[in-house]
Amino acid sequence: MTHTPVDPAIAALIHDVVHVGSAYDIDGMERLYTPDQIFLVLGSDGAVTRVRRDDSIAEFRSRRDAGEAPLSTEHRVLHVEQQGDHATAILYRRMSPDAPPALYELRLRKDSGTWMVAGETVTPWPGGIDGNFLPPRRKAA
Repeated sequence: MTHTPVDPAIAALIHDVVHVGSAYDIDGMERLYTPDQIFLVLGSDGAVTRVRRDDSIAEFRSRRDAGEAPLSTEHRVLHVEQQGDHATAILYRRMSPDAPPALYELRLRKDSGTWMVAGETVTPWPGGIDGNFLPPRRKAA
């Protein structure tokens, strides 16, 4: 397996997304996300909740204004795939010892030379499929 070097601007964006959001820095968050950014949150029952950018930022603002402690910055970048002005980053992320870990897929887009988050999908961690996303074959090829 080969590892392609990650564009330093993408690595910096991921760092900023984790640290700026965890500190409830609303002005900073607004600079990191495209205006049409959407969160998709997958529940363990398979339900998908779609959260608009403005609603997500409002929740972070509300937590900040209520005096909530900053979130944990615990994360690991598992993979980054870049295709021109689009990229996908897969992260392990845990917001707090009191919250379950999650798998984050960040959909990134380069607008006017700057990488931004255009979408995020959050799924429950683990289980993992260890590279096997298809069921075992029942018949020989």
